[in-house]
This record gives sequence, C-alpha cells and structure tokens, in this order.
Amino acid sequence: MDLRLAGRAALVTGSSSGIGATIAETLADEGCEVLVHGRNAGAAAAVAERVAARGVRTEVVLGDLTEPGVAEQIALTARDFGVQILVNNAGPFAEHDWESSRASDWRAAFEGNVLPTVRVSQTLLPSLRAHGWGRVITIGSRAVRTPLPNMVTYSAAKAAVVNMTTSLARHLAGTGVTANCVSPGVIVSPSMYRMFEERAADSTDEGNGATATAKAVGPVDEADIVAAYAANPTGRLGRPEDIASAVAYLASPRADYVNGIELRVDGGITGTP
Repeated sequence: MDLRLAGRAALVTGSSSGIGATIAETLADEGCEVLVHGRNAGAAAAVAERVAARGVRTEVVLGDLTEPGVAEQIALTARDFGVQILVNNAGPFAEHDWESSRASDWRAAFEGNVLPTVRVSQTLLPSLRAHGWGRVITIGSRAVRTPLPNMVTYSAAKAAVVNMTTSLARHLAGTGVTANCVSPGVIVSPSMYRMFEERAADSTDEGNGATATAKAVGPVDEADIVAAYAANPTGRLGRPEDIASAVAYLASPRADYVNGIELRVDGGITGTP
C-alpha cells in the first residue's frame, strides 16, 4: 500500500538509536525526508547515512532536549527543513517505586518526557498550521494503562503525554493537523537488555539466582520472558518495526480521519478499555 508519504518531511526526536532510528528508516522507506535527532553525533550520523541510502533527503540535528532553549532551536531547524510530520519519540525511563522515588526523580521524568514534547510541538505548530496539513505523533507506553510498580515516575509522565495528545487534537481542530499517540508494549531493545542484566546482577548479589532471567531476554528464550514479564495474547515481545509501522500509518494522509487517539501496539498486554 502506498502511504503517500513521498516528498513529505519528518522530524523524529531521539532517532539516533532504538525505536526512533527504526521509525526514521521506515519513514524513509516510504519516501519521506527525515531530520534525524540525537545527542551523539556519531550515532545520529550513522542513522542519517542509512536514511540517505533510501534515496531521500536527510540532515542531522543534535542537542539535549532538556537543556534550556534546545528544544525550541531544534523545532526551528525542523521548520526550515520543511517538516510537516513531528514524531516526539525522545524520552528517558528510569526505575523508581513509590518507596524509593524522590521529588527529583519525578521532576526528571516530567522534564525528560513531557516538557520536550511540549516545547518542540509548541514551536513547530505555527509552521504546521501554515502548511494546512500536518502530524504530531507522540510515543507513549503500555505503562499509561498499566502503571509499572518499578517505574512509577515514568508511567505517570507517559500518562501525561497521552492526555496532552487528546487536548492537542482538540486544539488543532479544523487546521488539517492531527495529533495521535502510539503506546508500545515491551519492545526488544538494547536498553531492555541492559535493564534485565542490571536486575540480574543485583539479584545475583543478593543470592536469589536471577541470572537465568537475564539470559532469557535473548530470542531463544523469548517465550519464557513473555510468560514471566510481558504476558500478552500475541505471545511475543514487540519489535521496533511494530511501532514504526504504526507511526508510518498515522503519519500518512491515509490516516486523515484518525485523530486524538492512543494506539496501543502492545500485543494486547493492556487488554480492552
């Protein structure tokens, strides 16, 4: 199916690795020009090289979105690049529970996941309106519906992102610009591997023999991890490509009548409303 994205331009924040990089490459596969964003110049350049290999225009913009003025400057660079599609993907996660979390942890979660989305979106909105067509797509999390007890700050911040998406869609009514959210389930990624390895190391130090859990993250034992950590009707972990495909659809003109939604791409882990 032709998604009719050829010739359009997108900014994908946090696209120097992981899900963001896959989103950038998937959009490029559809003929979309991509502004790659990250904090590491080498990693961002490598993604941009892969994007360019698809035969589309690409540039790199660098910066920490939590630093004063950086989000706004990146949005202005996106405006000059001709961006009509904004994918707010950047956002850190950290493990904190209700007993251990401090005010600084809550602040960091919102400053990393909520405020950059607000700042980039606000700065780019006048340009999107001027185009008369545009997309604001934000990456949420399955934690929005099923808050994770070991990630309470992250879960709350992502819930705010979904709420913002709904209000933004209403704010943009009649402009030709839509706002939607994609909430991933448990996605295979280097950061997920590290999380399991760190947990295993901590648990092994305590003598509870959790090393096997960390090893089970690999593809061979994926079913064990699904059963223990991410039980879902689909029976597997997610892939970055699963999220990228959903984003590409919402970014396309074929999704003109889809607005203000949270699209859960989680294998059914959160169930029905």
